Amino acid sequence: MSHLHQDKKLLNRIKRLQGQMNAIEDSLKNEENSCIDVLQQVAAIKGAVNGLMNELIEQHLRHHVLKNTDVVDEDELQELLKLFKRYT
Repeated sequence: MSHLHQDKKLLNRIKRLQGQMNAIEDSLKNEENSCIDVLQQVAAIKGAVNGLMNELIEQHLRHHVLKNTDVVDEDELQELLKLFKRYT
């Protein structure tokens, strides 16, 4: 996974998640925020984590599973990635 440390897109996702987590902590400390507000923030984080996981799965497929494959059917790969996104 040495290729991941160079991926600015993934690192930016992590930084956004950290910011979202900090915002939830601040919301929980603020008595004026409603449960609905906090739940919306948690839902946003859940979506962001799912997006991160999907990106990691795609990179794993491309860099490790398909690494030694001469020909990759990009349409089939995209279909597989859609399935992962739908069910994860």
